[in-house]
Amino acid sequence: MQRSFIREILEHIGEGVISFAGGLPDDAFFPLRELKETAIVALEDPGTLQYGSSQGDLALRKAIAGAYTRRGVPTRSEEILITSGSQQALDIICRALSLQSVSVETPSYLGALRLFEMLNISADKIELDDEGIAKEGFEQSFTYTKTAYLIPDFQNPSSLRYSRSRRKQIAQIIQEQKGILIEDAPYSELYFHRFLPPISGMIPNQSYHLGSFSKSLAPGLRIGWIRASRERIDTLLAVREAMDLHSNTLAQKMIALWLERPDAHWKHLELLRHNYRAKMLRMAEALERYLPAFRFSRPGGGMFLYGTLPGVDTRALVRACIPHGVLFVPGAEFGGDPDTIRFNYTHPSPEEIDEGIRRIAEVLGKR
Repeated sequence: MQRSFIREILEHIGEGVISFAGGLPDDAFFPLRELKETAIVALEDPGTLQYGSSQGDLALRKAIAGAYTRRGVPTRSEEILITSGSQQALDIICRALSLQSVSVETPSYLGALRLFEMLNISADKIELDDEGIAKEGFEQSFTYTKTAYLIPDFQNPSSLRYSRSRRKQIAQIIQEQKGILIEDAPYSELYFHRFLPPISGMIPNQSYHLGSFSKSLAPGLRIGWIRASRERIDTLLAVREAMDLHSNTLAQKMIALWLERPDAHWKHLELLRHNYRAKMLRMAEALERYLPAFRFSRPGGGMFLYGTLPGVDTRALVRACIPHGVLFVPGAEFGGDPDTIRFNYTHPSPEEIDEGIRRIAEVLGKR
């Protein structure tokens, strides 16, 4: 297997380099003081540094289960499995199900596509339309895969959000065909206007819902989770125990303590939504000013802005941009067309957004 193009690009990050490449949150909004306080409290108990439960810290599982229940998806703590990020969650599920094929969106999350490749899982790719994964294409594909991997909320890389009607249609297809949905939802709380219920909530016994604190709190904590029926969680545990026993116990207890203050967590999410929306608008305005040929739609949440530079090989363009200190990810890395680009707007500052887009336009104008 070859190295990730994105990882190669990220190696060029250094002083003076403006990166729109990684899916990084803004570290200016990490709640450092509060997390320090939770670490101090957690470390008062020596058991925090001991081996932990393979299923995860009970207090954390209860908190996550409570959040699902409040969102209209009744969930018990035994229906939650804590993982080391949602990437590991997907790995555990694929191995537990011994997947041979899976229906996926195109373009789609590179980490998932590379995992499917590594595990020799055939990914049947279905185009997106304005409402989500194309219904007819999905129904045809799902007839024989019986398993789907989807990102309905601010999809990576396209930032597309499934409509309510498309969510219902997909749930109905999965239910009727007695298949399985793996719903990846790392961006579901980063909405700018309103929350939409997950597809998994309509088919709780035929789905795995993947969540993560990487985008809503801090990626360095490496804590994610799977929500599924008790029977499915029990099956996953056998694989998880053989993989790495359990996730970081200190990080789990820190997050559990953080979630004991729901008002603080909600205010933190509101802060992210407000500031990320402002950054998205700043990038949209910079693109319209410096790169008017770039075709895109303003997303309603998430971390990315995706679009097309008609007739431009964006892989060649990013390589030309490296000496000028600006990076992005060509959409082709996710299975998109050769003239597409994914920009991350959450990590760079507003000033870097303006300057970075200006540099790209300058490079493009010289080619």
